[in-house]
Amino acid sequence: MAASLGVLVACATAQDKSATPASESAIEQGKKLAFDRKKGNCLACHQIAGGTLPGDIGPPLVAMKARYPDKAKLREQIWDARKKNPHTIMPPFGAHRILTEKEIDLVTDFIYTL
Repeated sequence: MAASLGVLVACATAQDKSATPASESAIEQGKKLAFDRKKGNCLACHQIAGGTLPGDIGPPLVAMKARYPDKAKLREQIWDARKKNPHTIMPPFGAHRILTEKEIDLVTDFIYTL
């Protein structure tokens, strides 16, 4: 029974993290990473509001909450888009350690606001 309760608490905690709105600071840090040509470089392929010289290889990053009602699914896409589409040209930012886990969280927080 105690083990079951521990699993239940762990699951609830994990769900709370994705359901909790990101702080303004986290969103701003994520935006900085997403726009950084040496780090996230999301603008190389995507159009993002407020970005300059966007690419058009990937889809525009708009209506993200409608496209990804589950924020964790958006994070998975950023971490390794090959899981959903093995032929994608999107870099696997987590799998190839292009971004740290914390940086992926920050970028996810920002992209989710679009």
